[in-house]
Amino acid sequence: MKVAVVGATGLVGTKMLQVLDERNFPVTELIPVASAKSIGKEITFKGKQYKIVSAEDAIKQKPDVAIFSAGGSTSLEQAPLFADAGITVIDNSSAWRMDPTKKLVVPEVNADVLTAEDKIIANPNCSTIQMVVALKPLHDRYKIKRVVVSTYQSVTGTGVKAVDQLFNERNGVDGPKVYPYTIDLNVIPQIDVFTENGYTKEEMKMILETKKIMGDDSIAVTATTVRIPVMGGHSESVNIEFAHEYDLAEVREVLANAPGVVVVDDIANLKYPMPLDAHDKDEVFVGRLRRDETQPNTLNCWIVSDNLRKGAATNAVQIAEYLASKNLIGQSVVV
Repeated sequence: MKVAVVGATGLVGTKMLQVLDERNFPVTELIPVASAKSIGKEITFKGKQYKIVSAEDAIKQKPDVAIFSAGGSTSLEQAPLFADAGITVIDNSSAWRMDPTKKLVVPEVNADVLTAEDKIIANPNCSTIQMVVALKPLHDRYKIKRVVVSTYQSVTGTGVKAVDQLFNERNGVDGPKVYPYTIDLNVIPQIDVFTENGYTKEEMKMILETKKIMGDDSIAVTATTVRIPVMGGHSESVNIEFAHEYDLAEVREVLANAPGVVVVDDIANLKYPMPLDAHDKDEVFVGRLRRDETQPNTLNCWIVSDNLRKGAATNAVQIAEYLASKNLIGQSVVV
């Protein structure tokens, strides 16, 4: 299968190449795409060298699928060009997520909505992805009424320049800053810009995307998203109110049997999910499961996942895997 990776030299694009390799996606030909300054440079994939090309050249080569991680403006401009050429686009930016004509997909939750006609498919926000993977089996069993989430998000979610800022500050080096404040030994309760209602765009993404992915507008969601000076993954404190009573042992069993979820919940031995343990893994880790004793039918939990993998690259590749397994991309597709 011919695969284009748009934004192949970026933090997430590089991770996409790694995930395609590790998961043995059937890449017969790789077409790496990046900005004008990178065209002609080479990248290595599975021991072979590939030259970076422009989006126009990539479209001429007719890939079966194009996985985008090149930012919203690039996606808005270039994704329709690929789609118009019959190429299925899986886009990692926020450009198409809330477009009512585009599917927003986490394979463990709602892959069944996809068809061969979907030529631009949106990859959700990283913090939303890991949360809904854990929420879906619980919603199916107990019906979720309300979710209160506070996030503790890795600097890797901002990109390589944020990682550089953190380590520059840690090492006492002056350098460019992508955050308005020092991030080392600090916590910044702002991710993305503020909107008119006082929430940030990141918080509104979690609120709106959760409803769309879960296919249930009745779920009330409120969020506070926070940047912290860690690598490895995003963490979330999640309070979930159900319509029905639950048994805590059954909750653990439901989650343990859910696709993509690993339960790490053994407080007697101080076992709970942490970003260091989630780093470079594809699963969503859930722990600190306990009853909210202030109101009925309510659960507290802690959710951790590698935001560059399941929160971005892995989820996009999993969408491509699903499309391939159902013959929705590739030579067999006739639209």
